[in-house]
Amino acid sequence: MRTGLRITAFTAAIAATFGTAYGVGKGVDPVVAESAPAPHDEHSGPSPRPEEAVDGGGRGGHEATGPGGLRISEDGYTLDLATSRVTAGQRTELRFTVRDDSGQAVTAYQREHDKELHLILASRDLATYRHLHPTRAADGAWSAPVDLPRAGDYRVFADFTPAEKRAENLTLGADLAASGRYEPAPLPALNSTARTDGYEVTLAGSLRPGGASELKLKVSRDGEPVNDLQPYLGAYGHLVALRSGDLAYLHVHPNGEPGDGTTKPGPEVSFTATAPSGGGYRLFLDFQHRGEVHTAAFTVRAGSAPGTEEPAPTATTGHTDDHGH
Repeated sequence: MRTGLRITAFTAAIAATFGTAYGVGKGVDPVVAESAPAPHDEHSGPSPRPEEAVDGGGRGGHEATGPGGLRISEDGYTLDLATSRVTAGQRTELRFTVRDDSGQAVTAYQREHDKELHLILASRDLATYRHLHPTRAADGAWSAPVDLPRAGDYRVFADFTPAEKRAENLTLGADLAASGRYEPAPLPALNSTARTDGYEVTLAGSLRPGGASELKLKVSRDGEPVNDLQPYLGAYGHLVALRSGDLAYLHVHPNGEPGDGTTKPGPEVSFTATAPSGGGYRLFLDFQHRGEVHTAAFTVRAGSAPGTEEPAPTATTGHTDDHGH
């Protein structure tokens, strides 16, 4: 099987200098935030690097019950990223293939949230986030155009379920480098309100380490609740959560779906999520209204130490980096 991709030399320098990730999302206000946590200080144990988590047989050494995206291979499947380097500011075709334990390209997938595969791309400092919709060729090769605005280290996440009956949902991750002058972005402050493209989104609820919790996001525009959200990826919203530091990918599930007789098209969209550890997380909500998809980004903190009080979240305004759908 293929080992994980090794990113460029400046990865180590960045990690040593900054210790953790930073975060922003385009047209979205900074959201929650104290100082960013060190990558492993608040985790239950050090997370394996992607290349270290692949065993000789191509199957992950742990069950896929925890966060995803930390491994390039798991349960007999490997993310083969053909494009390992791009140039910042230049449009590039990102190409990859999912392979089984025999090395063959996977060509059959179960559709989940209206897609066979969800492709997420995020910078290591969490300043850039993209939710892409790649196209699969008959031979199993996937491709999607990408134009990254900033140089640095990125993580590519492929979220999918193979069609075979025994397969379960997997999220595999691989490293991508964007060459150019690198300027890290600071992690936004803790905030429960985000503004994007004229919309305001408020977050209620919090992540709980080791246990499921409900997150409610309410969408409004010009001070009025948005009651006519449109379905996007099989729900009235799609939420991605990434852990600061190692960019562990959390599987977040919407509560209810359009047409089920109980779920309303806004203004509130509800999700259930479980944080694998305490620490900082970046949340990205994609929602559709009037035919356009918008992204609201939040930084939250899970699992404060007993007796530690969180600062009251406040809304802030500021320009943030590009996102894509």
